[in-house]
Amino acid sequence: MEQDRKVIMIVDDNIANLKIAKNALSEIYDVFTVPSAVKMFDLLERNKPELILLDINMPEMSGYEAIKILKNNLQTRDIPVVFLTGKSDSYSEVEGLSLGAIDYISKPFMPMLLRKRIELHLTLEEQKHALEAQTQRLEAQQTELQNFNENLKSMVAEKTQKVLELQNAILQIVADLVESRDETTGGHIERTQHGLRVLLDGLQELGLYREQARDWDIDLMLQSSQLHDVGKIAITDSILNKPGRLTPEEFEEIKKHTTMGVKIIEKIEANTSESEFLKYAKIFAGTHHEKWDGSGYPNGISGEDIPLQGRVMAIADVYDALVSDRPYKNALTHEEAVRIIIEGRGSHFDPVLVDVFERYADRFAYGGE
Repeated sequence: MEQDRKVIMIVDDNIANLKIAKNALSEIYDVFTVPSAVKMFDLLERNKPELILLDINMPEMSGYEAIKILKNNLQTRDIPVVFLTGKSDSYSEVEGLSLGAIDYISKPFMPMLLRKRIELHLTLEEQKHALEAQTQRLEAQQTELQNFNENLKSMVAEKTQKVLELQNAILQIVADLVESRDETTGGHIERTQHGLRVLLDGLQELGLYREQARDWDIDLMLQSSQLHDVGKIAITDSILNKPGRLTPEEFEEIKKHTTMGVKIIEKIEANTSESEFLKYAKIFAGTHHEKWDGSGYPNGISGEDIPLQGRVMAIADVYDALVSDRPYKNALTHEEAVRIIIEGRGSHFDPVLVDVFERYADRFAYGGE
């Protein structure tokens, strides 16, 4: 028996956009195309989709007006909404996200990228619902466990592990979503994790910064590093995927991904009791572009005022940028990247960490032992 297909509703007053989106998605999903927000609400009385693609600029009722109604209705408030827009300013995106949208897709869109973004969001929703259901079951079981003896503690540990696995799955999906928006940095998260592991292992082997790193949970830290670029979600596609060098004004926008990343993680912190993981994530997001001599961003801090985690991530992040292709440059060799990082000793990078990097450079190369 064929598995039930998910329902996608596309709302746009432009018939051409409706046709392009339907052609891109109809092989995988059941697609309803609707020419106005008013007609969308009529259709929602009979059909509830798994996701709505909603145009912002429409006559009669704009996408902003429509999402307010959707989010104020118990029957529709949980339907994920992705805005379709021809706008490219950050203010419009922030306004839409504050109203409850989960993403922006700029028009005209590429069918392949549209399918990928929809797939990621639907997977994220599935994981979220699974986590909510698992958490509810866990809470009920924890109430019952109060009347049980110590032998039942293993049950709690087992259930907790399942929740952690779900959380890790959601984290991976969020990281994939960030990378899917930045078409130039595929695999960046995995590669920077490799570099971090080498540098952190090197610090332990050499006994450096022992006092500062004494209480670190390395595995948790490596997981949290996946969120170091999460602020790129707030950067417009036109800048993030520009096929060439950025203008000074565009670079200023890109630099905001550090502070936006911190804000996103702080919002998560406000709704969870988990602190250690998010503490690491916030440091990585906010400080991986600071420089030892104070010329970095966003805060221009220098030396040991930069958290050690941020100084370590700076080397892993720059190394990957150097050995990766970009629209404005070809990838450098491992040897060239090592030379540049060593030249940045005491200016861009912590001198102690550069010494560690130089010592373990062969291990640092992707695939190196």
